[in-house]
Amino acid sequence: MTEVRYRSVTEVRYGDRDATRPVPAPRSRHPWGRWLVQALGVILALIGLVLAVGGAWLVALGGSWYYLLAGLGLILSGALLLMLRMTGVWAYLLVYVATWAWAIWEVGGWDGWPLVPRVVAPTVLLILVLLAIPVLSRSPRPFARYGSYGAAALAALALGLAADGLLRPQPVLAQQGAATPEPGPAVEPAPEATAPAPTTPPAPDDATATPPAAGTATGAQATEAPPPPAIPVEASEDWPTYGGGADATRYSPLDRITPDNVAQLQQVWQFRAGDMPDQTSGADTEAAPGYAAETTPIKVGDHLYLCSAKNILLSLDAGTGREEWRHDPTISNDAIPYSATCRGVAYYANPQAAPGEPCAARIIEGTIDARLLAVDAATGQPCPDFGQGGQVSLLDGIGATVPGWYAVTSPPAIVRGVIVTGAQVSDNQAEDAPSGVIRGYDAVTGELRWAWDMERPDLHGAPPEGEAYSRGTPNSWTTATGDEELGYVYLPLGNSSVDYWGGNRTEAEDEYSSSVVAIDVATGRDVWHFQTVHYDVWDYDLGSQPSLVDFPTAEGTVPALILSSKQGEIYVLDRRTGEPIFAPEERPAPQGGVEPERLSPTQPFSTYHTLAFPPLTERQMWGMSPIDQLWCRIQFRRASYEGEYTPPTSDRHYIEYPSYNGGSDWGSLAVDAADGILVANYNNMANFNRLIPREEVPPGVVPVNVASADSQDAPSDLSPMWGSPYAIDVNAGWRVRWTGMLCTEPPYGGIRAIDLGTGETLWDRPLGEARRNGPWGIPSMLPVTIGTPNNGGPLVTAGGLIFIAATTDDMFRAIDLRTGEVLWETPLPAGGQATPMTYESDGRQYVVLMAGGHHFMKTPIGDHVLAWALPQQPEGQPAP
Repeated sequence: MTEVRYRSVTEVRYGDRDATRPVPAPRSRHPWGRWLVQALGVILALIGLVLAVGGAWLVALGGSWYYLLAGLGLILSGALLLMLRMTGVWAYLLVYVATWAWAIWEVGGWDGWPLVPRVVAPTVLLILVLLAIPVLSRSPRPFARYGSYGAAALAALALGLAADGLLRPQPVLAQQGAATPEPGPAVEPAPEATAPAPTTPPAPDDATATPPAAGTATGAQATEAPPPPAIPVEASEDWPTYGGGADATRYSPLDRITPDNVAQLQQVWQFRAGDMPDQTSGADTEAAPGYAAETTPIKVGDHLYLCSAKNILLSLDAGTGREEWRHDPTISNDAIPYSATCRGVAYYANPQAAPGEPCAARIIEGTIDARLLAVDAATGQPCPDFGQGGQVSLLDGIGATVPGWYAVTSPPAIVRGVIVTGAQVSDNQAEDAPSGVIRGYDAVTGELRWAWDMERPDLHGAPPEGEAYSRGTPNSWTTATGDEELGYVYLPLGNSSVDYWGGNRTEAEDEYSSSVVAIDVATGRDVWHFQTVHYDVWDYDLGSQPSLVDFPTAEGTVPALILSSKQGEIYVLDRRTGEPIFAPEERPAPQGGVEPERLSPTQPFSTYHTLAFPPLTERQMWGMSPIDQLWCRIQFRRASYEGEYTPPTSDRHYIEYPSYNGGSDWGSLAVDAADGILVANYNNMANFNRLIPREEVPPGVVPVNVASADSQDAPSDLSPMWGSPYAIDVNAGWRVRWTGMLCTEPPYGGIRAIDLGTGETLWDRPLGEARRNGPWGIPSMLPVTIGTPNNGGPLVTAGGLIFIAATTDDMFRAIDLRTGEVLWETPLPAGGQATPMTYESDGRQYVVLMAGGHHFMKTPIGDHVLAWALPQQPEGQPAP
């Protein structure tokens, strides 16, 4: 027998016969290759251990077996890789194939976003495992090495296809702008703008510019003002109220911008309000607490009127965006409530005023430090005939309070010369909170005309000296709608202080909580009210402004009111009587919790339309990987959840779905009554809550009116609910604490078109892309539609378009009203949590949005007012 040695095999000869027997070759020339494979084995084993332990817990709770079995498979694969065995690769491949089969079965197909936490992280691990093959292979042939590289490349390609193809982004037919516009000077007119610049001084160039002296107005001081425009009612070439016209439908009859030419929209000017978080305190403008302007300007005549986050009043030239005047009421930072917010202002033309008389037309604003202001629409100077030097204190009769507890954030309604306003009262601080009283003031003199206190219906004015309006009653923090013809004002109400426990509520509070109430502005008396939640302990206060339409029925048109709720229910009522045109259905509601004897056995559900989704299941739990999806599944199984209206509990967490940021909020609906289409953008999120017994509450968790040395260290997600047996722990959006990802699967927000007459869905689309969202707050930069949380409303035009920002991807979009296709989009310099508006000036249609950002939505804070229009055409040529 002779033996011949080769580099990687040993050939042994036996007599007349040759036999080649491979002998193991060295697995790698470099020890670091083996170390990396062994490190990968340790990682797989640790991941498998987490999945196996958590999976066993989930199985014990009655959940899916996948995580336990996959965890055991990963432990086996990791152990084999640690021993440098090729079988470790095959074990992982078996787990991977089984994962895909389970994922497709559980998701019910190839729906991209639900597949992401199930297969993306395993695919990344697959690439690493395949790259280990050359180290583990015993074969000298090169295909073992290069084949493994090719397989890893194919796996990476599959991962890319999952992100690109399976997620199915919405089509964008035309897109403008590749990057966020850089902040420029206070006003940036487009090159083609031909209107001469006014002689008034420009706004500050940036947020740090020094504003005019506090409490003063700047700009033109007209010596002989023209007669003011008449009291505006309809949105035509103007946008005279926060909701567009008196009907608050957010609809404009302008039609110069259409689906055919909207791709040509270009930004024509930008204005900076000069109101940003205090930079000297080191505030981070990307996530500055307490700023959420939410402003929609109004337009009357040639002027835009608006307010900044801290109530600076501004007048701009409608054609150029140049500042005409400003009035700064000097709001202290201490007065900022939950947010520095001013959604808008109101315009009033005094019909008794002589032409040129000061304050013949005036701008009315409520402030976050609880004042009612009136300034001359022409000059910005305070109206001397209104209250004391142009202002009225809204703290009169309120009783004990502190800055930031009682504030006005929405524009008042003005009906038949009466300013009607409620106020925001900070949630869940204490039962003994300031009153939710509604008051009417004379639009000329500022004199209190009436007050509506639901606990004291016989009290029509200020309370007797030494007394206060009833404390802790449901308040109206959002925008009311006035009905000039009937002389009514329609006010959406919240629930009593506090939100999640009602053991001390009175009969009147139970009757009016989470209702819309119609008040006669002549008398201040309740005409009718309609309740959307019985015994509300879920913070389902009404945030949407009611819209007024002539509603088509079989018997003819009915003067109607359309109201949307945070639960997603949309109600249609006869606005004369409050009677439903589509009678709601009372359905059995879950019982139990901490107040089983007080909960309502039924809750109302609309028979017209609902934006609500079906109840949650374990399969809808999400996250960024199998590990946090597993954790969300365990939380789901441990929590109390019986569907909508699951009662609050203290022994364990409970799931509130929809959350208080679900359905439709202050952005409200838009209604194209001419074409019979209603447009609603909505949120689809859950909260993960628990009532904390008082004895378990940390000492620093106290209301805003109680000083505590420990308050700086108090958990931010706990609210005291002082005076009740509990504090409340709210995980808003139900986020995974360590990544910030939501526990429920997308979409988290969408937009829907609804047939106005029947309530049937015409189309429904997710709204918002994933580009600015990601784990740990890191933007993913994925330009794929996911459906993000959104705040702010839609604008609908007769041109067949919907304009909307609202999303957390900082984009502004134009959508085809008929199909739901995104036809145009552009990036914003800050968050677009506001409702856009449109108007015509000198024959040109403008679309305007304030990009002010939002601290709760975690979008960049700004003070940008932006205008877009079609390019101007040379004289004699038709518009595009």
